Amino acid sequence: MMTVKTAAALGLAAFALAGCATKGDIESLRAEIAGVRAVAESAEQKASMAAAQAEQAAAESAQAAEEARLAGEKADRIFRSGLRK
Repeated sequence: MMTVKTAAALGLAAFALAGCATKGDIESLRAEIAGVRAVAESAEQKASMAAAQAEQAAAESAQAAEEARLAGEKADRIFRSGLRK
């Protein structure tokens, strides 16, 4: 998100300096902004993938906790039935 703001700030700076900047300077700035945009999009994609992996890990953790709870209950039942004999 900050990189998008950075790109916008660079664009505003280019607009403000348009009278003083050469066409080559403006093209260079546009190329740099395109690079910044590509980095921001890549970072956003990686963040989305990490969020999806975190959600999957949380679901697997919840399932494992439920299985452990059920196994504990079963072990308690077996232990108590052994005490009754």
